[in-house]
Amino acid sequence: MKLKFHLLLAPIVGMLLTPAIASAQSGIASVYSTKQHGTRTASGVRLNDGALTAAHRTLPFGTKVKVTHRKTGKSVVVTITDRGPFVGGRVIDLSPASARALGFSGLAPVTVGAAKLRAKQRAHV
Repeated sequence: MKLKFHLLLAPIVGMLLTPAIASAQSGIASVYSTKQHGTRTASGVRLNDGALTAAHRTLPFGTKVKVTHRKTGKSVVVTITDRGPFVGGRVIDLSPASARALGFSGLAPVTVGAAKLRAKQRAHV
């Protein structure tokens, strides 16, 4: 009985104790296929092509990160709602809306870092 309790609690405790993002990551960003629109993500929410969301291998669901296109300098704050990418060299999968905000489709060199939110934005997180 105790083992089951600990197994159920472990993911929650891990999410609370895991720092959102300690240092910036650089690599390649890819874009979710529009064919996946409406499917459930690993966090349970439905994938929405128009939302500013992303998939990351390790960051807790709900984490907000700033993604910056290294060639253009454009950036966008996205919410982690899924797991991935599962292709070597890629650091994040972006929703189509997130990629549009950065000005690319397909693949792009990016830096993923902690999002600095204003007090009003933090109140709604």
